[in-house]
Amino acid sequence: MKKHLLLLASLMAGFSMVTARAQPGPPPGPNWDGAMAKLFGDNPGFTATMEFHFSRAAGQEITMPGKIAHLEGKARFEMDMSNMQGGFVSPQAAAHMKQMGMTKMFSITRRDLKIIYMVYPDMKAYTEMPIRETNAPASEYKAEVTKLGEETINGHDCIKNKVVVTCPDGSTRESTLWNAPDLNKFPIKIQLASKEGRAMILLFNDVKLEKPDAAMFDPPADFTKYDSMMSLMMSRARGVPPQ
Repeated sequence: MKKHLLLLASLMAGFSMVTARAQPGPPPGPNWDGAMAKLFGDNPGFTATMEFHFSRAAGQEITMPGKIAHLEGKARFEMDMSNMQGGFVSPQAAAHMKQMGMTKMFSITRRDLKIIYMVYPDMKAYTEMPIRETNAPASEYKAEVTKLGEETINGHDCIKNKVVVTCPDGSTRESTLWNAPDLNKFPIKIQLASKEGRAMILLFNDVKLEKPDAAMFDPPADFTKYDSMMSLMMSRARGVPPQ
């Protein structure tokens, strides 16, 4: 049992790193750092359904649907790993995750608090991890935009742009965006490149440019906080109910 828990804890911890840089191991989700926030331009509050595609080194593509909400620098991503296609999770690990109530999760990125919450609604539990990125103001991230053409994405006539974001430390992030003028230039599609040549593609639907409820960006008050993924899983394995 402990061996299975160690494997699952490692798996979930790797997934919860939510980094936008493609790398070996579990498929990452988008990381809401300053460079990512810069790609959404003048849209301080919005909600949308989201689907991200991640290409692994062996050529395998992983697809995960989810939801996104953003409010003035705070971000929330919801996902259900039972809906993942082309996944890295073995049938045994998937069965354990389902049994323990860990297939549904959402991450809340609070750059103002330098914290990422990983919340598991079926367990009524959450963990938190520090954000190591310096919380520099948006004005310190510079974006250079080059128009590449025009394409229609998800029924929206979009302008395809190459965007290079320069971070406060001088590092750069290059992305390709399909901005929809009818949605205040919201990026309906984002392609993020990596040094390894792999890419993550984010596709958005049902975009609503309205500020979501601020309560969405805090863990529910009646959920139990755990110090680590392992302590959460060990507690669940022992049958300890939320406190």
